[in-house]
Amino acid sequence: MRKILTSLAVSMLLFTACKKEQPNSINEPGQVKADWTSDNSTSNYTSKVYTPYTVFNNVWGSNPGYQSIWANNGNTWGIWSNHPNTSGIKSYPNSERKVQRVLSSLNSLTSHYDVTVPADGSWGADYDVWTNNDKYEIMLWMNYRGNVGPIASSYPGGVAQVNVYNKTVGGHTWNVYKGPISSSGKQVFSFLRTSNSTSGDVNIKDIMNYLKNDLNWIGNETIDRVQFGFEVTSTAGGRDHRVNSYTVSFN
Repeated sequence: MRKILTSLAVSMLLFTACKKEQPNSINEPGQVKADWTSDNSTSNYTSKVYTPYTVFNNVWGSNPGYQSIWANNGNTWGIWSNHPNTSGIKSYPNSERKVQRVLSSLNSLTSHYDVTVPADGSWGADYDVWTNNDKYEIMLWMNYRGNVGPIASSYPGGVAQVNVYNKTVGGHTWNVYKGPISSSGKQVFSFLRTSNSTSGDVNIKDIMNYLKNDLNWIGNETIDRVQFGFEVTSTAGGRDHRVNSYTVSFN
């Protein structure tokens, strides 16, 4: 009997040892350990301030699906989204830093990015640089795939017209497009990298000076803010986009 009891006791100890609590997964759809989490179940426009950055969920397009967002700070954040496979941008979750400086007064304006992106879906990992009163929008497409493309002045054969091919400026090589945002005269200038990148540094001031001095598309504008995030068109079935690190620096 003692031998049987001893065996039972050992078995119970082994069973207890095997029942150690497992850590929560951070890979479940929409689930992550973070300082802040939100989704678009009650509002499409939740945000969190991490001075000097603000992180926005920003589900602004027509007929979106579900999108959750998490952030540890303004430099490390991400989304899980399940947007339908239909045309049209559904969201632009992003982290924004205000600049509010005249271009000529800046000694430097640079940014660093490092992202993890899915291998399918339709989306772009993009910067949005806005001038005062949103007169000009400068988009820097660092990584993109699927059914997405820039606004252009014309679309011969259904393809966006390139204004400048293979221009190297700001540390990257781009095809450059120019197009109207609206009938109000506001315009968007889109710089699409000629190959995709998941990490690097961008000299934004050099790009702005190129627009001003070489193309004469802008004047000595006030740069209001720099945003970086994911312009999502479709992620049917659910996909993760993550910003591993991101900074905007200027003086």
